[in-house]
Amino acid sequence: MPGNVLVVAEHKDGDLKKVTFEMLGEGTRIAEKLGGVVEAALLGSSVGGAVRPAHCGVADALAHYGAARVYLADDPSLGKYSGEGYTAVLARLIEKVEPAVVLLGATTQGKDLAPRVAARLGLGLASDCTAFEVAADGRLVITRPIYGGRAIATVMEKTTPQMATVRPNVMVPLEPDTSSTAPVEKLAVETGDIRAQVIDLIQESGQQQVGLAEAEIIVSGGRGLKGPENFCLLEDLAEILGGAVGASRAAVDAGWIDHSHQVGQTGRTVTPELYIACGISGAVQHLAGMKTARYIVAINKDPEAPIFRVADYGIVGDLFEVVPILTEEFKKALRQKQRSN
Repeated sequence: MPGNVLVVAEHKDGDLKKVTFEMLGEGTRIAEKLGGVVEAALLGSSVGGAVRPAHCGVADALAHYGAARVYLADDPSLGKYSGEGYTAVLARLIEKVEPAVVLLGATTQGKDLAPRVAARLGLGLASDCTAFEVAADGRLVITRPIYGGRAIATVMEKTTPQMATVRPNVMVPLEPDTSSTAPVEKLAVETGDIRAQVIDLIQESGQQQVGLAEAEIIVSGGRGLKGPENFCLLEDLAEILGGAVGASRAAVDAGWIDHSHQVGQTGRTVTPELYIACGISGAVQHLAGMKTARYIVAINKDPEAPIFRVADYGIVGDLFEVVPILTEEFKKALRQKQRSN
């Protein structure tokens, strides 16, 4: 019997999250070795035709990146994430389609949903996974960091389906095939008695609009910023570039910025188009979380700083002088572009 892979798609404000495409790519590679296909489950309200990118329908967006079929649970009760409601729907779907593997993102939502579903179905669960291999018997050999990234564990699950959450920005998505299509199977939604409901989501005051894991441009700061008050320099630059603010572990441990901004082995793994490292020396732990950025710009007073070894462009200088100059130059370039348009 062929082994299909079920990917639980995740979306926000009408956009599919990057980790969804990454899981579809990895799911396709696993499914090929198991003699099956990759399928996608999408839960939400009024998402059938609203999910992007490129304003295409959900089936098209997921099919372009590898999904052979889309299971759609579209109901007002699923409009805001509910652990109880989503668990009921997803567990019933897994029992119905009997996949060999189920993948969810190691995101805030995925870390809550995956263990709930695993417990409901009596399954094992490998969390925050960074690599998968398929053994001769069809079982997954799963790699995941443990002890805050200080060691790497290799595990195999005994239960079927095999469930795992996938660390964002680690797997490689397929190149989109815009000619691919996928049938959509609408599911009957039965959430049961939801005892706790999300009434509203209130964004934290001052929270960046662009999520770190999704950002195409990231401006990060480290110990060289000398204090929390100086992160405003990076916030100004990030705002002009339409990017997000990141930080090294040293800055987070010092209490200068919240842990949600941390980039590195014990923080977020990111793959932006542009990563600007300001006052970051380049410890191995930090490099592990950002070295796959397409372009890396390093700003540091120390010409021997390890960050320069991975940087595409390096500026040896005082960040308190360099960053304001960059911000002003980008402002000028943006104004000029606006005038020309």
